[in-house]
Amino acid sequence: MATSAATLASPPKPPAKKLSSLLIVWRFTRAYPLQLAGAVVALIVAATATLYVPRTFQLVVDNGFAGGTDPASIAPYFHRLLIVVGILALATAGRFYFVSWLAERTVADMRNAVHRNLLRLAPKWFEENRPSEIASRLTADTAIVEQIVGSTVSVALRNVLVGFGGLAYLFALSPKIALYLVVGIPIVILPIMALGARVRRLSRSSQDRVADIGTIASETLGAMKIVQAFGQESREADRFKTAVDRSFVTAKARFATRALMTALVIGLLFGAVTLIIWEAVSDVASGRTTGGSITAFVITAGLVTGSFGALIEVYGDLLRASGAAARLAELLSEQPDIAAPANPVALPNPSVGRVAFDHVTFRYPTRPEVAALADFTLSVESGETVAVVGPSGAGKSTLFQLVQRFYDPDQGKVLVDGVPVIAADPADVRGRIAMVPQETVIFAASARDNLRYGKWEASDEELWRAAADANAADFLRALPEGLDTFLGEGGARLSGGQRQRLAIARALLRDAPILLLDEATSALDAESERLVQDALERLMRDRTTLVIAHRLATVRAAQRIVVMDEGRIVEMGSHAELIARGGLYARLASLQFSEAA
Repeated sequence: MATSAATLASPPKPPAKKLSSLLIVWRFTRAYPLQLAGAVVALIVAATATLYVPRTFQLVVDNGFAGGTDPASIAPYFHRLLIVVGILALATAGRFYFVSWLAERTVADMRNAVHRNLLRLAPKWFEENRPSEIASRLTADTAIVEQIVGSTVSVALRNVLVGFGGLAYLFALSPKIALYLVVGIPIVILPIMALGARVRRLSRSSQDRVADIGTIASETLGAMKIVQAFGQESREADRFKTAVDRSFVTAKARFATRALMTALVIGLLFGAVTLIIWEAVSDVASGRTTGGSITAFVITAGLVTGSFGALIEVYGDLLRASGAAARLAELLSEQPDIAAPANPVALPNPSVGRVAFDHVTFRYPTRPEVAALADFTLSVESGETVAVVGPSGAGKSTLFQLVQRFYDPDQGKVLVDGVPVIAADPADVRGRIAMVPQETVIFAASARDNLRYGKWEASDEELWRAAADANAADFLRALPEGLDTFLGEGGARLSGGQRQRLAIARALLRDAPILLLDEATSALDAESERLVQDALERLMRDRTTLVIAHRLATVRAAQRIVVMDEGRIVEMGSHAELIARGGLYARLASLQFSEAA
């Protein structure tokens, strides 16, 4: 079943278990073994070179500070050190390149995989889950993953190598003092890990608050005309400020906890180092060890403590990333409710163009208490135009949703060309249908690409022919760059009538035998309405058309009029027959169609 919004916002699991969410990131990263190997080799070389530096200083101190030492005798040590520095620089550059490449590629692949999976889901899933939150996951959460792959993991591995390699060298230099250090490190790590759970919870909460900010901003900016028309700028500003303030409060708690973790790291780690160095100096004074060994020990101890201190901070970042990865994994694991059966029934070819509803009962998942359709039966024959009218909520739009198999009926069957749509491949069913919705969808792309949505491989000649049939050619030629003109967000550069004619041209290019038409001309001026109606008449010609009628002209042109109320057919017939009966249609005609009449 589709995951509800409540499920998406469910409380996180304990951090120890949640770290497993990062395995989803590894699944994408491991697809590039060459780059991964390059990063690992560069990482090992850089860590080894780093650990060689204290050894060089040990040799310099032990051999270069004795009285009468020839300065030339210590030159080879510095020559080696310069070579090591060069190797360290090249290895660090290589590590940076490879991990950055892996980070960008991993995030790109994750975004593509999530988006591709979202495109498989039925529209009802998006009615139950906020698109703005989903967009946040594709942007903010993947950015966190990019930081983890491109920086945090690399830093963690480098510090693990330096930390444990350094510990081994410390035991070789002075086992007693190294043991003190080993005992001290867990004392520091355990309280820090205890704070990790709180950081994890606050990080997840902080990401949710940021998603809330994006939702409000998107909603307000997308409805700016309404906001300003009703004088609600101040209220919307306060609402946005409240969301921002909530985000800040959550973020403040998060970085305050991180600050406490940092204070513990510095205070406990470096306090322990100070005590250990004190002991080491005593050993030098008593002759139990050499000055060079202690010099190397101090430098190595600094590297080790710094490494383990960095690992504590990295742990917090990994906890935060695990939340982002878990949110992305939820989207990747979603399965569509509407999918092709294992052995889909082939639709007849060529298409007959017949649509039928056989005793269909359907309830929307978000409104299970109300039947949108109740024992609904209707057959639309090939080439027939059937107009559907009725009050709001009668179930008219539900017919379109079921024919396109965005939902499956609770009872009964919906058939296209004699085949139940539930037994066919949804792509085959939708391939035989052209749709002109009431709320025209224009993508933020060129006019050419918006037209080609009906038939992506269409030639320019086909595009212009469809535009001409839809009465759209004139205004398309008048655009600054013709078909290559960018139409803006939601077709902002076009009028309402132009957007509708563009949608009709798109449906003409589709050239499908079945047309679903949610006619919407009531909000247009008379000239635009005439142009759109002319285009619709050409579109409907020689096609099986099921139209939700808003205009009297369309109703009169239909071969049959179906009158719906509360999910049932209450009347059926021609315009004249239904007017003569004086029933629901006659009342609707006198009210809804009076102005058009």
